Amino acid sequence: MKKTLLAATAATALMASAAHSQNIGVSMALFDDNFLTVLRNGMIDMAAGMDGVTLQVEDAQNDVARQLDQINNFVASGVDAIIVNPVDTSATVAMSNAAASAGVPLVYVNRQPINVDELPENQAFVASNEIESGTLAAFEACKLLRAEGKGDGANIYIMMGELSNQAAIQRTKDFDDVIGMDMCNFMNVIDRQTANWSRDEARNLMTNWLSSGDQFDAVLANNDEMALGAIQAMKAAGISMESVIVTGVDATQDALAALQAGDLNVTVFQNAAGQGAGALEAAIALAAGETVASKVYVPFELVTPDNVGDFLSAN
Repeated sequence: MKKTLLAATAATALMASAAHSQNIGVSMALFDDNFLTVLRNGMIDMAAGMDGVTLQVEDAQNDVARQLDQINNFVASGVDAIIVNPVDTSATVAMSNAAASAGVPLVYVNRQPINVDELPENQAFVASNEIESGTLAAFEACKLLRAEGKGDGANIYIMMGELSNQAAIQRTKDFDDVIGMDMCNFMNVIDRQTANWSRDEARNLMTNWLSSGDQFDAVLANNDEMALGAIQAMKAAGISMESVIVTGVDATQDALAALQAGDLNVTVFQNAAGQGAGALEAAIALAAGETVASKVYVPFELVTPDNVGDFLSAN
């Protein structure tokens, strides 16, 4: 039976890199994303401090076909391992097969591949457990609404990420699971739509919702960028942010600033740099013949006005 490690350690990674120079290909879903930029830079910074480790980082530009081409090109160029932040988490089987048939280790980072439970021996997934993310955000929204005396009924909007993305699916399910609890079933979802993780799309979606004239008490967003877009639309419409609960996920710098300003109520810290470092460590360890757990999780943490100072330099 395959042995597993909870995670490859930095010391193991450093020893492996010293023993053999390693070239690692990295395919990111999109460079133009605040959270993924922190994740990408975390890997780049870590590799820069390691002898013998070289990263070749590519932007898939949110294009599944482009990303698969990048993986095939990495294989053809003889990289020692591949790290993938998938564009579409339902399209990862072909990526796993391409790497596995060439015997090249592959590590998925941040976005859970659809084949996560059937990954080959030399593949792994490094991220945070999405069951925690939406649950923490929605339960805090529930408590805040109750504290405002809205336990008899509160209308909410839900903004979803890309519907092909496992994180969006799981975070939305987390919201629904919390709303289904006895303590929180006073929360009534009046609409849910995707804004594709985008601040601009979220601003437009929120503007459309506002034009309906429906009264609402909270906006639960699958990520910070959409939460910030919703806030921009509400402020442009003259709505006081003191009258609406808004939640996000990721604890990006912009979100933390909005939380300090009183515009955003809740976010959930997802350790982007930690995920990037964990993915790089896992890739180096696999390339060196080490065994790595097929799933390595970096915990989520709730961020509120009370503890925001602890996270200002985290992402």
